[in-house]
Amino acid sequence: MPKPQLDMFQGTLDVLVLRALTGGVQHGYAIARFIRSNSNDTFKILDGALYTSLHRMEERGWLSAAWGNASTGKRAKFYALTPAGRKALKQQAALWDQYAGAVSSVMRAKPERV
Repeated sequence: MPKPQLDMFQGTLDVLVLRALTGGVQHGYAIARFIRSNSNDTFKILDGALYTSLHRMEERGWLSAAWGNASTGKRAKFYALTPAGRKALKQQAALWDQYAGAVSSVMRAKPERV
């Protein structure tokens, strides 16, 4: 049975991209592969969504970017975290943990009967 694909909540992609870049400079395909493989193939990132996220974070100063050649020899844009991006990741990860914890708490709660 194929694994169902889950839609991401608003803002989730940015924090996952920031996390992927903590390992160093990456191009878009490598970022998407990191997210896909580390979500056990639950999240398959569409190119349009990924590059929109990357450009938005570059405009915010969270990422720097430079053109180079991938291991395949193809020209690719490589992204790296900036100090502001590391700070944003820390803040966004804390918010995500708080959100996920609250959802988990509600899901584990025993509803009251009235």
